[in-house]
Amino acid sequence: MQLNYDFHTHTVYSHGKGTILDNAISAKEKGLKGITISDHGFSHPAFGMRRKKLEQMKKDCLQAEEQTGIQVKLGIESNILGISGKIDVKEKDYEKLDMILAGAHIFILYDGIKEWFNFFGRNFFTRTFKKKPSDKLIKRNTQVYINAIKNNPIDILTHVSYLFPADAVEVAKVCADYGTYMEINTKKVHLSDEEWQKVLDTKVNFVIDSDAHTPDRVGDTLLADELLKRVNIPLDRIKNVGDNTLKFRFQEFKEKL
Repeated sequence: MQLNYDFHTHTVYSHGKGTILDNAISAKEKGLKGITISDHGFSHPAFGMRRKKLEQMKKDCLQAEEQTGIQVKLGIESNILGISGKIDVKEKDYEKLDMILAGAHIFILYDGIKEWFNFFGRNFFTRTFKKKPSDKLIKRNTQVYINAIKNNPIDILTHVSYLFPADAVEVAKVCADYGTYMEINTKKVHLSDEEWQKVLDTKVNFVIDSDAHTPDRVGDTLLADELLKRVNIPLDRIKNVGDNTLKFRFQEFKEKL
C-alpha cells in the first residue's frame, strides 16, 4: 500500500537513528507527499526530545522541505502521564508544533508516584509475569486513553493497547467523537484481528504510520497490508491513503486560540 503521508517517524532528536533530512529523503524516494517528525515526548528521561531543541528541529524541518520538495511537519509523540489524561505537551509548546500524537509508554516520568505505580507498575507486573490483564486494569487503562483524548487536542492516538491493554472499542468511540485518528502502527502488532473488527463498528477513522526509528522504514506498510488481508477495513476510513481528505484537530484548535 502506498501512503501519502507518514505521521509517525523518529529521528536522532529522540530514539531514532537518522536525521530529519534522512527521513525526508527516504519518504521522497518512496513516493510520499510528506512526513511528520514525531519524536518521543519530553517526559522520557532517556529517549525524549528536549524543549530547547524545538527551534532547531523546526529549522531542520524547513530545510528538509526545501531540499526534498515534500512536506516535513514537526510533531511530537507525547506521553500520556496517568489517569488524568495529562500529556507532556504544554501550551507554550503549541506555536512550535504542527501536530500532536499521543501514546502510552514505559519508563517515563509519570504524573507522580501514584501513577508510576498504578499506570506503569501494574501493567509492567502483569506483562512481566505473563498474567491475564484484570478487568479492573483494562478499565483503568481505557479511562487513561479516554481522558487524554478528551483533555488534549490530539491528532493521532498511537499503538493503542500496546503494553497497556485497553478496551479498544470504547477508546475508538471517543476518538470518533473528538476527531482523533486511531493509528494502525506497522512497527508492532497492538490489537488483535478481533479487536480491529469490533473497532470497525464505531465511526473512528484511521491512519497507517510506520513508527520508523530508522530512515529505511519510513512509509513502511507491511503489517498494515497483512492486517487488511484478514480484516476488511474500508480504505475510505484510512485517511492517509488514496484521495481521502485529512483533517487535524490540533490545527483547528490553534486557529481558535
